[in-house]
Amino acid sequence: MAGTGVASPRSRAYLGRMAIFPRPVSPFRAIRDLRAYLAQRQRHELVFAFLSVAITALIITGFYIDSQFERPWKRDIQYFENWPANRSDEEIRARLAADLIKDKERKAEIEKLRQERMKSFQRLDKKMDDLGF
Repeated sequence: MAGTGVASPRSRAYLGRMAIFPRPVSPFRAIRDLRAYLAQRQRHELVFAFLSVAITALIITGFYIDSQFERPWKRDIQYFENWPANRSDEEIRARLAADLIKDKERKAEIEKLRQERMKSFQRLDKKMDDLGF
């Protein structure tokens, strides 16, 4: 049964090189075909097709624009203290005590702000409960 089948030597014409656009197709014919297809559609189908494409393009454009933002340049200077190597233990202890007081004040301020924020969320939660949410 040699010579029969799809890939037989007699029927290899379909195995040749394939063009990107086959011979009878050109961009002008594709545009003409698209116009003929759209002419067959009813008006509401075209309106909804246009709206769906426009909304999709708007959403994609919105994500693209939103993803690009410039961060304002902010100077970030980090200071450090240069202590003399011959400072006494009493100077070190005094400095540590002063730093400890400042640190406690800073932590107390942060805790106060956290408590205020928590109370505001509790008030909001109570209002939401009263409304049934």
